[in-house]
Amino acid sequence: MKNLLSICCLLLLWSTTLSAQVDTPPKGENLIQFSGMVLDGSNEQLYPVPFTNIYIKNKGRGTYSDFKGFFSIVVEKGDSVGFSAVGYSNVEIVIPDTLTDARYSLVQLMTQDTITLPTTVVFPWPSKEHFKLEFLAMDVTKEMQERAIENLAKDALERGRDVVALDGNEHADYYLRQQSRQYYYIGQTPPMNIFNPIAWKKFFDSWKKGDFKKKKDKEDD
Repeated sequence: MKNLLSICCLLLLWSTTLSAQVDTPPKGENLIQFSGMVLDGSNEQLYPVPFTNIYIKNKGRGTYSDFKGFFSIVVEKGDSVGFSAVGYSNVEIVIPDTLTDARYSLVQLMTQDTITLPTTVVFPWPSKEHFKLEFLAMDVTKEMQERAIENLAKDALERGRDVVALDGNEHADYYLRQQSRQYYYIGQTPPMNIFNPIAWKKFFDSWKKGDFKKKKDKEDD
């Protein structure tokens, strides 16, 4: 009697386990490889939106599109996927739960969203009246006055012009001027400065100021 009871319990346990295995879907059945492109759909000319954030809502994971707008991420059926990028309106889609394939592709169009921020003016003082009071109350010593006069003297500015190196903007302007000059006279001989009255005036002005004499004295030294 005891053996019969043990066999019945084993059969009942085995049937319950078998039923659970049949009713439980295989692991990974709801996983979908979600891939696609993110494009700017603001006008007829479509171009990719790089580095778009693609995130799965309420699951704390996501990815971003590459420089060409391509992305790929593993999602589940019924997931809500959001798209966000700087300068574009956010978009949200839902992965269909009726998919029969393990792959799902999409071309997502983004619409530009212009945000106009109010103008911000930063002042070191709360108002112009405070600035006027602080400026009038400022104690300018004799030493500071002499230093300002020395720094603003003509010879000091000329020395600084020869010593201080050009910054990035000045180098870029000089390079662009040289390129513009070459392109302007491309295919023809550039004019000679010997016939340029402006060049002659600069020459005479430099002669009167003694620029050539100074250069000669430096060479002799």
